[in-house]
Amino acid sequence: MVNRLASQLKTSAAGVAIASGLLFSTAAVADQVTLKSADGTVNLVGEYIDFKDDNYIIRTALGDLRISASRVRCEGAACPSFDNVTADVAIAGSDAIGLGMMPLLMSGFAASMDADAEITNPGDHQTLATLIADGGFGDEIGSYLVSSSTDNEAFQALLEGSARVGMSSRRITKDEARALRADGAGNMVSPDQERIIAVDSMVVVTHPSNPVEQLSVDQLRGIFSGQITNWRQVGGPDKSITVVSRDPDSASYDFFMTYLFGDEKPNILPQAIAADDQEMSNVVYLDQNAIGFVGYAFQRGAKPVTLVNDCGIAAAPDAFSAKTEEYDLSRRMYLYNREDNLDDASRSFLNFVVSKDADGVIGKSGFIDLGISRRAQDLTDSRATQLAAEAAAYDAGFESSVVNEMLDEMAKYDRLSTTFRFKTGSSKLDERGMLDLARLIEYLEDMPSGTKVSLVGFTDSVGAFEANRNLSFGRAGAVLDEIRGNAQGRLDHVEFATAGFGEVAPSACNANDRGKAINRRVEVWISKDSAT
Repeated sequence: MVNRLASQLKTSAAGVAIASGLLFSTAAVADQVTLKSADGTVNLVGEYIDFKDDNYIIRTALGDLRISASRVRCEGAACPSFDNVTADVAIAGSDAIGLGMMPLLMSGFAASMDADAEITNPGDHQTLATLIADGGFGDEIGSYLVSSSTDNEAFQALLEGSARVGMSSRRITKDEARALRADGAGNMVSPDQERIIAVDSMVVVTHPSNPVEQLSVDQLRGIFSGQITNWRQVGGPDKSITVVSRDPDSASYDFFMTYLFGDEKPNILPQAIAADDQEMSNVVYLDQNAIGFVGYAFQRGAKPVTLVNDCGIAAAPDAFSAKTEEYDLSRRMYLYNREDNLDDASRSFLNFVVSKDADGVIGKSGFIDLGISRRAQDLTDSRATQLAAEAAAYDAGFESSVVNEMLDEMAKYDRLSTTFRFKTGSSKLDERGMLDLARLIEYLEDMPSGTKVSLVGFTDSVGAFEANRNLSFGRAGAVLDEIRGNAQGRLDHVEFATAGFGEVAPSACNANDRGKAINRRVEVWISKDSAT
């Protein structure tokens, strides 16, 4: 297996080099380095020669190449190290955010102040952004050192005081929050210390030629436990499945396998283990029988697969489904800070990353921003088809009439990606809700007079049908009160209405707490004739 893996990974690197239009030589291993860009467009291997004027110089079959340090990171023992690096703001934690998003966020942050960001890589998995005023012609106005490692390191660095900002692809745990509070860091889940900056989806991918379009969660369990070994068993060709996984110590592995198996993860023996998402997508793209899982930003040429959950609800891994958090394998990306050491430089950056000005930069980096998207609803889409089947399952009567009422309303409105959810057992919006509320008010403020907006409530399936419908109306009304209270007259030109359909049209299974929480929601629908 080791030889096979080595062969696959060499093929993977070569494939990227060819895609970039460059071929590399196999220099002496001791001096060999790899230069990688965060978006995967550059992946070069060569002999390290020098680091000069913020450029890496490597020797390849095409001669000596100079690559700007702002475009790539250097991996390998021969990479230069820079001792005693200092910066105004230290940021530490998740490599998914640090390597995949931070370089572009720093550039966007600088541009928002009419400055230029000089970005270098002072060490392995480190990015130093030095902001220069007047488009790069003025004085230095701040420096930010990003150290990328693990989610756990984000909270350890905050606890130790070695970082002002922590990056995490998961929410802080109760134990971590308590430890920081005891150290004087404040309430780590308050809006001033916990910021959701983006959403990332874990996407199951296969080779583009694979005819399998969707897989159920049960089928995925079979594949990643070794019980399903041939594509024929899931409706594909008579070919052995090549399972490509991540290292068991990686956050991506833990997230994906926990989704499939909970705490009882099987001891799998995959055909290949990829070091990161970029390598994963390359191996899958080059093997017609492969299957793997990557972050949304790293699908590249691989083919995404639609997931069908245990209740038979299908969800495509697209940006809209991720923004509504109705795609099962989506996760929030967070930045955290202590209350007692937040300086102006850190605060300015944190305010930028949650503003709409950062949306384009986040999207460019391949992640899913929190900007509002709009999707048409009609009676031919998958949700309407599901509803029609649901109506047929009820006897003619109250339940069936509610489903048909929803179908009638869908024909009049498009849906916005803004979807409000509530804290468990509470009428208060969850940690993302208040951020989405501010964005929705700003979005609707630009709509023409007379725009119709309907706030549409749903519940889980616990309780009586009619009681759930009444509860869904109440939740929709609570959101409307929040909007009006926060808008302070800015949306007087918008015509609001509320509706509630209770437990119909579930987005997730009601069999577990997570699924029930997803179904307890208020959607935002907007009249089809409205336009900015």
